[in-house]
Amino acid sequence: MADNTKIGFEKQIWDAACVLWGHIPASEYRKVIVGLIFLRYISSAFEKRYQQLIEEGDGFEDDKDAYAEDNIFFVPVDARWSKISSAAHTPEIGTIIDDAMRAIEKENTSLKNVLPKNYANPDLDKRVLGEVVDLFTNMDMGETEGSKDLLGRTYEYCIAQFAAYEGVKGGEFYTPSSIVKTIVEILKPFNNCRVYDPCCGSGGMFVQSAKFIEAHSGNRGTISVYGQESNADTWKMAKMNMAIRGIDANFGPYQADTFFNDLHKTLKADFIMANPPFNLSNWGQEKLKDDVRWKYGVPPSGNANYAWIQHMIHHLAPNGKIGLVLANGALSSQTSGEGEIRKNIIQADLVEGIVALPTQLFYSVTIPVTLWFISKNKKQKGKTLFIDARKMGYMVDRKHRDFTDEDIQKLADTFSQFQEGTLENIKGFCAVADLSEIEKHEYILTPGRYVGIEEIEDDGEPFEEKMARLTSELSDMFKKSHELEEEIRKKLGAIGYEV
Repeated sequence: MADNTKIGFEKQIWDAACVLWGHIPASEYRKVIVGLIFLRYISSAFEKRYQQLIEEGDGFEDDKDAYAEDNIFFVPVDARWSKISSAAHTPEIGTIIDDAMRAIEKENTSLKNVLPKNYANPDLDKRVLGEVVDLFTNMDMGETEGSKDLLGRTYEYCIAQFAAYEGVKGGEFYTPSSIVKTIVEILKPFNNCRVYDPCCGSGGMFVQSAKFIEAHSGNRGTISVYGQESNADTWKMAKMNMAIRGIDANFGPYQADTFFNDLHKTLKADFIMANPPFNLSNWGQEKLKDDVRWKYGVPPSGNANYAWIQHMIHHLAPNGKIGLVLANGALSSQTSGEGEIRKNIIQADLVEGIVALPTQLFYSVTIPVTLWFISKNKKQKGKTLFIDARKMGYMVDRKHRDFTDEDIQKLADTFSQFQEGTLENIKGFCAVADLSEIEKHEYILTPGRYVGIEEIEDDGEPFEEKMARLTSELSDMFKKSHELEEEIRKKLGAIGYEV
C-alpha cells in the first residue's frame, strides 16, 4: 500500500469528501459517501480478480461463480468504476451511479434493496459529486488486502464522524470503537465461533471480532456472524460494512424488530456483543408477556434493559459469553420487578464482571453507562469482578472522551487475572465479590460499592500545619475576590451603571 494511505489517510478522505456539506441534505450525506466507498471497493476487488482470470486463460472471467468462490461480488460492465470515473464530470454522473447500484443488486441477490440510489437527486450538485468521485478514483488500490483495509478503515472512520456530527441519532448506528475493542479484548473470540449482535447497528462488533481473531494468528473468515437491526438504513449500512470487510454475515433478509420478530430463533451463540438502545420504553411488553425468553422474570413495559439481557442469555451456547453496554440504572433499579430479575440472574451465577465506564465516551448520550459481562460457564464459580474505570481515558476534545490502547489492555488483563484466580483487589479500581457479598448489597451491582475509594497517599504534612496553610491561602483568595469586586463596581459606575 502506498505510504500516503498509512497514517491520516482516512481523515484526508473525510476532509475532502466534506466538500459535499451544503450541497445535499444532511440526512442523505451519509448514504452518498458510504455508497461510494462501497462501490469503489467492490469494483476494485472485482477488477483484480478479473485480471487474474484473464491471465489464467480459461475463459472464466465472465463466470459469476469464479468470483463468488473468493467472496467477491460480480460487477457488471456498466457498474465498474472505470465507467463511473470516466463520467465524473458529466451532467449524467448521478444517474450513472444509480444505474450501477441497480445493476450490482441485480447480479448479487444478497445486496438486493441494500445499496443507496440517491445520486441523481436534483438537490445533489453534480459538479461536487464529480469531485468526490475523483477523490475515490485516486485512491491507491494496489493490493487486495491493502485496499480492503484501506477502504474498511475509511468506511469505519467516516461512520464515526457521521455519528459525531449527527449527535443522538448517530448513536443509533455507531458504538465508539474503543468500547467495542474493550468488549472484544475481554471476551477474546476464537476461530470457528458464532458471534451474534441482536441490535447490530453498522456492524462494528463484528469488524473488531474479525480483527481480534486475525491479530491472534487466526483466520477472520472462520467466524460465523449473525446480526439483526430494526432500522432499514442502518441495516443496509451494516450489510455494506461486512461486504467491504469481506465478512460473510447473516443479518436476515430484511430489517426487523428483535423482540417481535427474532430472525435467529434457534441460534445458540458462542459470543454475543451488543450496545442496545438505552432504557428503551414502549418496546411491546404487553404482547410478549408469555415469551419463552423471560426465564428470569417478565421485563417491565417502561424499560427494555432486562428484555435485552434475557434475550441474549436465551441465545447463549452452553459455554457462551456476553459483553453488552447498558445505562447505569440497570445496576440498581428495584422498580417494576427489575430488582427481582437481576437477583435471579445473579443467583444463576451468570454475571462474570461489571465495568463502570467514564462519561462522554458516546457521541449520542452523556448518561453514565456500564459494561456487563455474562457467562454461562464462569471460570470463577460464584464470583463476580467489579471494575471502576470512570477515571480512565483522556479527553479527545471538549465533548468526547476515549480510551487508549493501554487502558483497554489494562481492563482485559484485569479480567484475565480474575479468571486465572491471581487478581488482587485494588482499592478504587477492582474487587472480586462472591454471591454472599452481593446479597448483602441487595443484589445491586454498582462497582463503587465493592471497589471502595482509592487510597490517597499521605503527603506527610501534619494536619494542623496543612489546615493553617489552606486557610491562609483561602483568606488571600477572599481578599483578591473583594478587590476584583470593587474594581468591577468602579468600571460599571464609570459608564453609568451602579451595582
